[in-house]
Amino acid sequence: MATLHFEPTHESSQVFSLQGKALKLTTKQDIQPHLDALEKLEKVTKLDLSGNTIGEEASVALADFITTHDSLRLHVQEVNFADLYTSRLVDEVVASLTAFLPALLKCHRLEILNLSDNAFGLRTIDQLENYIANAVYLKHLILSNNGLGPHAGERVGKALFMLAQNKRKLKLNPLETFICGRNRLENGSSLYLALGLKSHGDGLQNVRLYQNGIRPKGVATILHYGLKHNKNLKVLDLQDNTFTTTASSVLSEVLPIWKDSLVELNLNDCLLKQNGADLVFKVFAETKFTKLEVLKAEYNEMVQETLEQVLLPAVEKEQLPKLKKLELNGNWLEENSEPLDQLQARFPDLELDDLEEPDSEEEEEEEDEAEQLEEVDSGALENELLNTRVDTLAEELSKTHI
Repeated sequence: MATLHFEPTHESSQVFSLQGKALKLTTKQDIQPHLDALEKLEKVTKLDLSGNTIGEEASVALADFITTHDSLRLHVQEVNFADLYTSRLVDEVVASLTAFLPALLKCHRLEILNLSDNAFGLRTIDQLENYIANAVYLKHLILSNNGLGPHAGERVGKALFMLAQNKRKLKLNPLETFICGRNRLENGSSLYLALGLKSHGDGLQNVRLYQNGIRPKGVATILHYGLKHNKNLKVLDLQDNTFTTTASSVLSEVLPIWKDSLVELNLNDCLLKQNGADLVFKVFAETKFTKLEVLKAEYNEMVQETLEQVLLPAVEKEQLPKLKKLELNGNWLEENSEPLDQLQARFPDLELDDLEEPDSEEEEEEEDEAEQLEEVDSGALENELLNTRVDTLAEELSKTHI
């Protein structure tokens, strides 16, 4: 699970943590001793309840505490509510989110929220959508392994779009981090997710959408209609989605946009295939990436020819001057070859213990024919979102924050 680390900036800042204690907090009585302990702190900058389980009554008590205690409400900057609903029924989860998400909207310094490893699914999307759209002070949102599915993912994308509009109204900075891995987002969420990411423009720096079952057309849609507009991207993690030539071609067109910003690119298990890998790695041979430190491309059916003619020359010509970590295991490379020895000398941590043999390319050709990027009037969709949602959400925002 991806995490962010936040260091309090003031010497009197305090962290309240019950992380990993496996507490069952069902009633107000269950949570009261912990609220009593929390009440003794004067300036709480981080609240971590991850690895416990909470019910509706305890959630209401927690929400009431947040809204009535300035020590938390005025100062909290990071909230970790990951893995908070083990053994809870979906109705309990909905009731809990209904209680504490509005309370978190009143925390105007809250910048980091982690809701990962909670079985939200589609039943909680109303609560999540309303929160995300109105969380104008949030900078880092982590939603991994929540069982969202494509329809809920689409609505998260719409909420991200509305969040950007509401942030602009208050002249607040865009979202910087969006992590949404292991959520079965698939192709169905890709277009509105792309528009949501695009709306945060140059402020968005960290995007992780790993293990979402997104196929080539969906990946291409996210890149073409979304991420190519986020020109200061530092981290892009698309691990374990499917590219083939379709999405690899779009990525190769978009990559140069981030030549002076990108620090990490994770394409492990993305099935670039021979043609796709050639397209992507040619970008590094032709364009200097001044800040790239991590490049992951394991299990992609990359061939020896691409290694010798494209990747190795790019490394030798200092096209990747800051590269520290390279992952190429599981590709179609020749063991004990001189080019691999050269890379191994350059990157001592390079693992090459699971190289594979080439297969037929017929499957790729058939697959790509059915997975081409479709032309979409994205501007019309953005205008539709603005016209149908902005007035309602702006009214909710005024009631919540002003």
